[in-house]
Amino acid sequence: MPKHANSGLHRLTRTHKLSVAGVAAAGAAALVLTAVPGADADQGKTQAAAVENVKPVAFSAVGTAAQAQQATIAKQADNSAAQGKAEAAAKKVAVEKAAKAKAAAIAKAKAEKARAAKAAADRSAVRAAVPAAAKPAVKPVAAKPVAKPVVKPVAKPVAKPVAKPVAKTYPDNLDGWIRESLHIMAKKGIPGSYNGIHRNIMRESSGNPMAINNWDINAINGVPSKGLLQVIAPTFKAYHVEGTSWNAYDPVANITAACNYAADKYGSMDNVNSAY
Repeated sequence: MPKHANSGLHRLTRTHKLSVAGVAAAGAAALVLTAVPGADADQGKTQAAAVENVKPVAFSAVGTAAQAQQATIAKQADNSAAQGKAEAAAKKVAVEKAAKAKAAAIAKAKAEKARAAKAAADRSAVRAAVPAAAKPAVKPVAAKPVAKPVVKPVAKPVAKPVAKPVAKTYPDNLDGWIRESLHIMAKKGIPGSYNGIHRNIMRESSGNPMAINNWDINAINGVPSKGLLQVIAPTFKAYHVEGTSWNAYDPVANITAACNYAADKYGSMDNVNSAY
């Protein structure tokens, strides 16, 4: 059973309950009188008087309270229904308003996109219509030079100048000629000594670089002996030492070639003690 089915009765006060009990008792007495017609007349009068003394005010009060309660409940139900309708209507309005706002935002976004596209197209058309010469030249921005790291030069060791050997000079005399010849012979590996060379020169030409033998067999054969050590032309050419003159009368060239020949034939000019 719903909670409010007996809402009028459970709120009755003690006075209301007593009134209802009196009404019920009066009804019961009337039923008794009706059921026993031969009862004592006085008793009937007394009961009738008692019934008459029961005032119907209490019953009327109960009915009025119930009616008022029902009216209040009905009014509350009406108010609830009205409030629900109002809330539903407000919610509907809010939904419709949100939908309209969303549709308006979408339409606005589309319009903005269309305007942007049109503006871009217009700018492209304007740029295409302007001649190339009329367009402002855009100067390239010069790149900033990148600072190169300073590389300190590595100090190179100073090359010491190589001292060139000073050409040794010899006096232009017999002593100088012999010593210069010995210097060349040492480089070429030709043996001989100062004394051995000097001894043979003095025997052959007495130290005259222009000496010539025009009477011996070599002279008869057309190849006279020449120079300090009296060397014939074929021997001079065969034993000539590179770096010396090709003139058989040159003192240094004559001595060096003769010592080269003596080393080949006798082992050294030091071993020659006569005509060779």
